[in-house]
Amino acid sequence: MSTIHFIDHAGKTRTIEATVGDSVMETAVRNGVPGIVAECGGSLSCATCHVFVDPAQYDALPPMEEMEDEMLWGAAVDREDCSRLSCQIKVTEGMDLSLTTPETQV
Repeated sequence: MSTIHFIDHAGKTRTIEATVGDSVMETAVRNGVPGIVAECGGSLSCATCHVFVDPAQYDALPPMEEMEDEMLWGAAVDREDCSRLSCQIKVTEGMDLSLTTPETQV
């Protein structure tokens, strides 16, 4: 089982069982998680699925590629050291990931 803990900017947590192989963004959209807009549907052409990964878990994720890094500079809320685009994080077996959504995506 894989689990994603979505924490909104006010601190409310929503825990969702995720499907291995899906992106974290797909998991959020499918489950109506507020704070994930996903305008481009995961095609890496916007930054409306920006999240802040728990810093203790950030290094366990595969590193971001150049395009994701560039897209994060266009996010509505300033990027941080633990910023990622949730469309680029694949759910893996046994994943237990905590992340926070920014106050706004647009």
